Amino acid sequence: FSNMILIDEINRAPAKTQAALFETMEERQATIDGNTYKFEQPFMVLATQNPIEQEGTYALPEAQLDRFIMKIVVQHNSEEEELEIMRKAASKSFGEVQAVLSIDDLHALQAEICKIHVDKELERYMVQIISATREPAKFGLEDIAENIMFGASPRASIDLYKAAKAKAFLRGNDFVSPADIGYVIHNVLRHRIVLSYEARAKGIHTDEIISSIIETLPRR
Repeated sequence: FSNMILIDEINRAPAKTQAALFETMEERQATIDGNTYKFEQPFMVLATQNPIEQEGTYALPEAQLDRFIMKIVVQHNSEEEELEIMRKAASKSFGEVQAVLSIDDLHALQAEICKIHVDKELERYMVQIISATREPAKFGLEDIAENIMFGASPRASIDLYKAAKAKAFLRGNDFVSPADIGYVIHNVLRHRIVLSYEARAKGIHTDEIISSIIETLPRR
C-alpha cells in the first residue's frame, strides 16, 4: 500500500507472491479475506531480476511479464561510478534520499503527457510493429517467422503509445516522432516476444527480432 513498490529479484519470490501481483498491477487493488482495498494513485511496481542465477527460481509467466510497461537491461557501472560507490559504501556516506517532486507534481506531469500529439500515421505504424511480431510474413519478415513462438499482446500497443508520448515530453516536444518510438521500442517489447525453441538454441535474442522489424517496416 504505497505509491511505488520495489521488488528485488522478483524471480526469487514464491509463486503465490508472484500471483498476488496480477491483481495489484492490473486492477490497482488488493483483495484480502474477501475485502477489496483500492490503491492510491499513482501506483507503480518496479522489479529487478538476476539474469545469471536462475536455478531454483520461479520464472515469471508471460501474462505477468506483460503487465510491466518496460524491461530495461541494466549494465555495469562505469569505473568512475563504481569508484564513487565503493568509497561511499565503505565510509557509509551515501546520505539521505531527497524528494525531487510531489505526488501533485507527478499528476501534473501526467496531464501534460496526455496532451502530446500523435499523428494518425504514426499510430498505425506502432500498431503495425506489434502486428509484425505476430505475423512476420505479412510484412516481408519470413526470415524471422520461425524464431517467434508468440508475438506481443494488445498491451504492447497501449504501452508503446504511452512510452513514446512520455519520451517526446522528456525531449521537450509536444508531438511524437519516429525517433521517440525508436528510443523506447526495445524496452517495451523485449519481454513480450516469446522466442521459439529453435531461436533460443541458436542464441537469438528478442532485441535482434525487434531490430529486424524496425529496419524492415517503413517509417511513417
